Amino acid sequence: MGLVEDFNGYRSKMNEKIMASESLIIKRIFNLDTNAYTEGHLDVKSKELIGLTCSLVLRCDDCVRYHLGKCKEVGFKTEEVHEAMGVATLIGGTIVIPHLRRAFEYWEELQNV
Repeated sequence: MGLVEDFNGYRSKMNEKIMASESLIIKRIFNLDTNAYTEGHLDVKSKELIGLTCSLVLRCDDCVRYHLGKCKEVGFKTEEVHEAMGVATLIGGTIVIPHLRRAFEYWEELQNV
C-alpha cells in the first residue's frame, strides 16, 4: 500500500474505535471539528487552506495529510498548495522543513490516486 491508502485506512479504523467509545467529550470535539470546516462566512476551500497551513506550522503530519487530501478534493492546484505551504514554512520557521518534505511527498502521491 502507498502513503495515501495507509493513512486513510488507519485513520478510518481508529476513528471508528474512537467513536465507539463512551466519551461524550471526544464525540463533541469530533463534531466541532467537522462543523468548523463547513461552508460559512468563509468557503470550504479557504477553510481547508487555513487548516493545511496551521497544521504545517504546528507540525502535525497527520493533520497535514488530512488537509492535503481535502485540498485535492476541493480542487486546489499544486501551485496553490505549494504557495500556501511556503507561507506556512515562513511563519513556522525552518523547523517546519522536515514536515514540508513529507507534505510534498504526500501531495505528490495524492496526484496519482
